[in-house]
Amino acid sequence: MAEIQLRNVSKRWGSFVGVKEFDLTIADQEFLVLLGPSGCGKTTTMRMIAGLEDASGGDILVDGKRINDLDPKDRDVAMVFQSYALYPNMNVYDNIRFPLKVRGVPQSEHDDRVKRASAMVELDEFLHRKPAELSGGQRQRVALARAVVREPNVFLMDEPLSNLDAKLRVSTRAQIKNLSHELKTTTIYVTHDQIEAMTLADRVVVMNKGVVQQVGTPTEIYDNPANTFVAGFIGSPAMNLMDGVLENGTFTAENINIPGLTTGHNGPVTLGFRAEDATVADGQSQANSQVYSLELLGEATMVTMRAAGTIISVKSGKDYRVDIGDSVSASIPASICHLFDASTGDRLT
Repeated sequence: MAEIQLRNVSKRWGSFVGVKEFDLTIADQEFLVLLGPSGCGKTTTMRMIAGLEDASGGDILVDGKRINDLDPKDRDVAMVFQSYALYPNMNVYDNIRFPLKVRGVPQSEHDDRVKRASAMVELDEFLHRKPAELSGGQRQRVALARAVVREPNVFLMDEPLSNLDAKLRVSTRAQIKNLSHELKTTTIYVTHDQIEAMTLADRVVVMNKGVVQQVGTPTEIYDNPANTFVAGFIGSPAMNLMDGVLENGTFTAENINIPGLTTGHNGPVTLGFRAEDATVADGQSQANSQVYSLELLGEATMVTMRAAGTIISVKSGKDYRVDIGDSVSASIPASICHLFDASTGDRLT
């Protein structure tokens, strides 16, 4: 097993900074997710841990041992890539077995380890097939089994579900979660999909433009985003964010008036609230406008309206119906609101 320490790790290409002073300790057996949009530095961070990229600064330690200068093959990490990277001329059994042959594991151990790994990802009935005879989900499971069979200190997973359709993504995500529980191996998982991050992670690292924005459990990041970037990135839908003015505890903006905010701040602010925390109101309330759109989600109805120069969303009951253009009000009590500095985007406590 392995504890990983990243001490002010940076990556630069000339004047461009891909990762800036990444400082974090990843506990033994922790499932850590690096989350952010394309180009935020999450994959580069993983590649530096794997040894596929050299760090421009800082130290990477595994169980207290600095590994910056070790070759990838000597770091005892197993990677699962976005592309399955399977050998088309080998069947599933031999694809899973291949790392054991390369690393010189005694042949007497191969069969037991391959079958144990294939059973974990439910591939036993496909061991004789070639990759071309498998679905995308099955190929991804072969890639997972090939990583598992090595029994490494660290798993590194780079957007392993991005090539799968929505249904397969859900089932494979559950498989990865169960696999992590069984193996109890330190895992670093890269994704731009916040649902994957929220469902899989022990902790999430939210990144943007090479800089860590927030580190915390999924609940901490969802309930208390550190800034407007995190607030707008986490959640489906993302948090509603509105620019306005706060004076004496009352937030005002176009079609919005929310009293009872207890912060001592006065002046321009950004106010946020989540769609599921607000409710559609009868009569005038904190937000009053016209229906911009209506989306039927099955378990709920999403009502959107124009307010504060933007579009805000409120979840209502699954049977709620209204026409586009109708007047609508939303109840947004002060207790569900988050306040952010209008200039920096940082959370106001």
